[in-house]
Amino acid sequence: MAIDDKAGLSAQKRAEIEALVSGQRTLEDVVRWGRAHRPPLLVCDVIAQDEFTHDVMVPLPLPDPLFLVYDTT
Repeated sequence: MAIDDKAGLSAQKRAEIEALVSGQRTLEDVVRWGRAHRPPLLVCDVIAQDEFTHDVMVPLPLPDPLFLVYDTT
């Protein structure tokens, strides 16, 4: 999965996030991964870009809270 860093993450933080999402290939993978965390990391918003494309947002609680945004088609 390609990561587009819009937050200007450090190399270390980017590597941590890349490791977190490395096994995710589908939206189902994302939801299962999030539900496996304690507390769960659940989809907090879905933003329709057009009739085929949606951005799916998952909060990632770190010392500096971030959101993972998955571009889905």
